[in-house]
Formats: sequence, structure tokens, C-alpha cells
Amino acid sequence: MAWSAPTAQPDGPATSSPVPTTGRETTTVSTPSQDQPLWRPNPARAAATSLVAFQAWAAEHHGAPAAPLAPAAGDEQAAQRYADLHAWSTDDLDRFWTAVTQWFDVRFTEAPDAVLADPAMPGARWFPGARLNYAEHALRAADDPANADRPAILHLDETTEQPVALTWAELRRQVGSLAAALRARGIGPGDRVSAYLPNVPQAAVALLATAAVGAVWTSCAPDFGARSVLDRLQQIEPAVLFAIDGYHYGGKDHDRTEVVAELRRELPSLRTVVHVPLLGGPAPEGALDWDDLVADEVEPVFEPVPFDHPLWVLYSSGTTGLPKAIVQSQGGILLEHLKQAGLHLDLGPQDRFLWYTSTGWMMWNFLLAGLLVGATIVTYDGSPGHPDTGALWSVAARTGATVLGTSAAYVIASRKAELHPGRDLDLSAVRCIGTTGSPLPPDGFRWIYDEVKSDVWLASVSGGTDVCSCFVGGVPTLPVYLGEIQAPCLGAAVESWDVQGKPLTDAVGELVVTKPIPSMPTGFWNDPEGTRYHDSYFDMYPGIWRHGDWITVTSRGTVVIHGRSDSTLNRQGVRMGSSDIYEVVERLPEIAESLVIGLEEPDGGYWMPLFVVLAPGAELNDGLIGRIRTSLRTELSPRHVPDEVVVVRGLPHTLTGKRIEVPVKRILSGTPLEQAVNPGSVDNIEYLRFFEQLRVDRQA
Repeated sequence: MAWSAPTAQPDGPATSSPVPTTGRETTTVSTPSQDQPLWRPNPARAAATSLVAFQAWAAEHHGAPAAPLAPAAGDEQAAQRYADLHAWSTDDLDRFWTAVTQWFDVRFTEAPDAVLADPAMPGARWFPGARLNYAEHALRAADDPANADRPAILHLDETTEQPVALTWAELRRQVGSLAAALRARGIGPGDRVSAYLPNVPQAAVALLATAAVGAVWTSCAPDFGARSVLDRLQQIEPAVLFAIDGYHYGGKDHDRTEVVAELRRELPSLRTVVHVPLLGGPAPEGALDWDDLVADEVEPVFEPVPFDHPLWVLYSSGTTGLPKAIVQSQGGILLEHLKQAGLHLDLGPQDRFLWYTSTGWMMWNFLLAGLLVGATIVTYDGSPGHPDTGALWSVAARTGATVLGTSAAYVIASRKAELHPGRDLDLSAVRCIGTTGSPLPPDGFRWIYDEVKSDVWLASVSGGTDVCSCFVGGVPTLPVYLGEIQAPCLGAAVESWDVQGKPLTDAVGELVVTKPIPSMPTGFWNDPEGTRYHDSYFDMYPGIWRHGDWITVTSRGTVVIHGRSDSTLNRQGVRMGSSDIYEVVERLPEIAESLVIGLEEPDGGYWMPLFVVLAPGAELNDGLIGRIRTSLRTELSPRHVPDEVVVVRGLPHTLTGKRIEVPVKRILSGTPLEQAVNPGSVDNIEYLRFFEQLRVDRQA
């Protein structure tokens, strides 16, 4: 099913759509029905976007549909023009991605032999024979002497009132110096470079220096405990570790020296450790000092690498075992991020791009895409809710952010705190607000237009760590409708499918992608046969990417995301694995077994209860609850702490002894037990009855 132009929608109450689970299972999700958009782009502003210019140029040079946006175009005309462009971008992948490389002047040191040599998924082969370097493109703005003193990065933390600037000239110099230091220590193509850093400019410099030498980057946020970090880094055996002494968050200093010491002990592959003294502590024995490595005046040297050469390793949540180590390529990320930042967010040198994120979330990697199009990126190291819930809005005001990204959870928290950022702060520079991490409910849409800015483009987006980008998201020429994402992204053949693999319109189905995207993983680390990669995305529909989200593609071409169709936890915009929680909780002698579930609630909230089976003689009292919370907070992160701890008599399992998570989540979401699970596959169906009653009690 191609993405289509809008059709008339009848007036009426909210509609309900079935959510397929198996061939005979359905539940309902309410989707608001409304005809008038919350926001329309100014016609002149829309006509001046890079997207419109790209379409006109691609029509002339690459056969794109010729449809320049007229200044007086209405909603339907604008939607039809984008629908035509999107159809071309997915029907003719060769010409579309060629157009992207030429429009953004991608520098190939060796030209490709083809664009898409093999379209089969998994295993699509993009731009064989090509060689390039991601870091070279991220620093291209520094080639222009006029940009030398313009900020490439603006940084704030909780202790600073005004942002500190790292200019393009200084960014280029530091990357050159650090890349030379890495080379001098034998780091080159294929070596892994790891980081235990927060969202600070040093992390961006380290990533770019790593890419410049052709090494492979990976990072974990410092609120991760040692076990969570080791579960990730031990898989890839890094040669280098960039690590802090501690960080400041929520008004407190958090010392991480013991965690770093444990990482060094448990990672025998490390040859070099670089100390980044955010709290002013001395470098531990055997570690190099950051300032020494970025002190030299050295021109950066960019190692030409194949298009599919690994750029970085990102990690899945680890729901069913060790986190998947997702490998993405230098060329694939470069092209996808140029498209997403330059066309879909309309970012350019005039912009200041702020997205609240940690280095453990793919949105940090995407934040750096701003550098690819010459924008200034804003890094913030601190809590979005300290000293109060409005902290992130204040950061946007103080940095003059033009594009502000956050999570749906933060928007809802701001609404519940009854904030008025548009009244109380100067957000005049903000032209676009992006949200992701979980679906933004209609109340969140309304609050942004009521309390932040009536004339702001709300670019709600949805994608994943798996592609480090968006499948569906913002389009600067289209209107914004209540509770709906504007459209599928260019080059992304997104559809909603039922369990038989049939496309759906105005009904909830599985989000699938029917054609390859360059930033799809080249594979998983330590998965030489590709078995785990195949089973993660291509098992349900052979040759088709199934993402694990419930999605509605509407008849007007917008998209509604209804949450995860699997059991992945997704709290405050960060996916987490249940297995990490089980490992910590079940170390306590009082806990025999546990089960954690995350539920998206209709009002935009998120409820994450932990169900525990107690050991004989144990009692769930305040002391035990406190130990559970403390263990999870210190060994994993504050996000892993449950909202509630509930005692259960027993937990259901499959016949092979595996914990059942998805059926429990479905039952708590309202699916009848008989539709949530096949009773014959459960070892004790009576244990599931408890969750049925709990749902009734919560609704009472």
C-alpha cells in the first residue's frame, strides 16, 4: 500500500480500531476523529523549505514528481505533493538515494559501483565500492573560514546559567588532535572505542575522532551501573574507554570512580583509558588526561572506509537476554541523517538544535546529525526536571534553540505541573518542537499549542535504535492533526499489516517496512550467521522488517503510533530491558521470582509495576521495598525503579519455563485473557487470573 493523499473524513465521535495479536485476537485503541488541523505551515515559509527545493531539483535531475509548492496551496494539495514525492522515494530507491547524495554533496573518495546492489532484507547491499568518512562530513562547516568563530556546540549543565560555546574551528582542532592521539596508540579501522560519558561536548569530539580514524564507537550513559555497562561493552571488547570521574544531576554530584574502576577490571581488552574530569578529580593510575590529548594543533585526517564500514554500535534493551549489539554503517547513517535533519527537520546553519537525551539513547547520536547540515547543536548535561519541571524549557530559552526535541513523557509532566513556558519564558526562537520515545497523546498536542506556542510546528516522530532514525515523522510542508504524526519519512516504505501480511488503512496493525533503508543494521555484533538479526525483525514476515509497534496509517496519510507490540519497557523515552531488572531484584534473598511490565496509559502516563513472588518466610514490608528500589537505582539507573511493588502468589510461564510478559501486558491493557494467550501454552493459567482482577480493580 503506497502512502496516499487525504480523503474526506466524516464528523463523529472517537473511533476504535482493532489491534491484531494473533489470527483470532483483537482489542481496541481509541483514535480521535477530527478534520481541522491544529497547525498549518505559513505558505511562504513552507515554500521556502529545503524539502520543496529538493523536490524541484530532484524533479529536474532525477525524475521526481514535479510539484513545486504554490504559496496558496491548501492542506490537500500539500499532502498530495508530499504523497507523490514519498511514493517516488520508495518506488525508485536508486534514484532517490542518488539524489540525496548529490543534493547534500556527499564526498566519496571512491565512487560507488551501484546504489542498491541487493535489495533483499536482511542483507541489503548499499553503494558497494564506495569509500567515505562520516566525520569529514560532520566537520565540513569548519571548512568555510566564515564559520570559524560560529558555535558548533553550545553546552549547558545544571551549574551554569549561560551556555559555553565550542566553535567550529575549535571543534575541528580538537577532533584532529584526538584522532592523532588515537592513531599514535595504534587505534585504527575496526578497533572499538567506548565511552562512559554524559551529554557533554567531549563525547561529541570523541565520537568524531573515532570515526575519523575508522574505529567503531559505542557509548553508555553514566547513570548505568557497572553491570549494565559490562553487559554491553564486554560483547564488543573495546580497546579504548573514555570515562568520567562523575557527573552532576538533580542538584547532586554523582561519583563514578568505583564504577570506572570495575569497568577497567572487567574489560581486559582495554589498552587505553582516557580520564574526563567533570567533577575535577585526578586521573586514576594508568589513565590519560583528556586535556593532554586535545591540546595539539593538528589538522584532522579522515580515513576513507567502505560505505558499510561500522560507524557505531548501539544496544537494544535486553528484554530476553543480553542487549543486542546493533551495528550501523558510516555511509548508511550519513545518508539517513542528512535526509532526516536536512529535509524532514529543515535544519541548516541558521538553526540551534537541542534534543534532550543521554549518550545511552540513540537520540544523542541523532543530535549530532545537526553538525552534518551545519547547524549548531545544543548539549545539556542535567535533569530536565531540576530545579523544577520547567528546566528543559529554560534551557531552550537560554540557548535560543530553534528546534527543541524532548520526550512525550516530559510534555505530559509539564502539563501535569501546570507549566506555562510560552508565557513565562522567551521561546520566540523555537520554530519546531519534536517529540519521541513514546506516543504523544492528544492532550500533549493540545498543551503544546495552548501553553508553549500557538504557531509552532509539532514534529512528533517515531523510529528506533534499530535504524537510529525515524520511520514516520515531521514534514515541514504539512499540517499537524491532533494525536497524529504527519507522515511516513522519505525513503521509508512504511505500512500497517495484519497478521496475514495484508495492508491496513484506518485500522491498527504491525508497523512494517517493506523495502530497505540505508541505516538498517549491517548486523549484530557476534552474530556471524545473522540468526539473531533475522529473528529480531524478519521472523514474522519473511523479507519484511517488522518493528514491534502498533500503528495506524490513516486515510489522509497521517500516522498514529499506539505503543509497543512486544514487552519492551519504554520509560521517559528510553527503552529498557526487563532482564536487567530481574537480575538485580532476584539477587535479594527475599525474592523468588519477579515480573515487570510497562503500560502506556490513555492520559499519556506510563505505569511500571514490579510483581514479586516472595521466598518462604519473607514479607513485603517497607524495608524490602526500599532495598528493591535502592538496588535498582544504584546498580542500573533511576529509570529502572518501579512505580509499585506488588506481591503475587505465582507467575505464569510457558511450558518451557520462560516468564510470560506480553500476555500479562495485554491483559492489563484490557484484552480478555482468552484472547491474550493460548491457555494451552501456559503452565498455570490461574496465575493469570490475578492480572485480570487487578485490571478491574484499577479501573474501578
